[in-house]
Amino acid sequence: MKMESSKLQELGLTKNESLVYKALLEQGPSQAGLISRKTGLHRRTVYDTTEMLIKKGLIGYILKNNRRLFEAVSPQRFLDIVKEKENLISDILPEMLQVFNEKKEKQETNFYKGKQGLKTVFEDQIETKKEILILGASPNAYEILRFYFKWFDKRRIKYRIKTKIIFTEKNEFKIPYTEIKYLPQKYASPVAVNIYGDKIAIILWSKENPLAIVIKNFEISEGYKKYFNLLWKTAKE
Repeated sequence: MKMESSKLQELGLTKNESLVYKALLEQGPSQAGLISRKTGLHRRTVYDTTEMLIKKGLIGYILKNNRRLFEAVSPQRFLDIVKEKENLISDILPEMLQVFNEKKEKQETNFYKGKQGLKTVFEDQIETKKEILILGASPNAYEILRFYFKWFDKRRIKYRIKTKIIFTEKNEFKIPYTEIKYLPQKYASPVAVNIYGDKIAIILWSKENPLAIVIKNFEISEGYKKYFNLLWKTAKE
């Protein structure tokens, strides 16, 4: 069975290197002239290519009658090369990750769907450990995540995370460690905005298909905080 040289290119060899290594693998020890005829490469190109393969440790040579006789080493060498690269990456990866994280764009937008997706958003609010401002909170939230919020509020209190909520209709919820105000019913909407840290979560409290969009951006977050504070002043207790 003959091997395609393109397979060797997938392992990181150039086209010429693949042709030369394949030729040596198939025909055994060979001089440059024979390699040239086998591959169709110019003799000078063959010499240049064999030098590169020697540096990679994929071929070797012996002198016979003052002429080089090239020979492919075991294909096992490819596995050795992969392991060497893995070790190299392991050594420099921490430094590269540090640089990447320092330069990474600070703005992020993520989408979450379903009940589990919404739980992920609220877990993020706990991890942020910043005050949570909720604009347009929907009573549907306690139906959609019926048992979750008791556990959420328990941990929120543990970490002393205060909450301010603006509802658009009166309700009988007793939410600990929270200030609540109200806007007229005509402003009611299934969409709520949770503002925390440098993030905002736009949440659609749909019973069938709840979803959330979380935007991480300091300027957007600050803009929503100002808007919330303006409405907070006009809302009724």
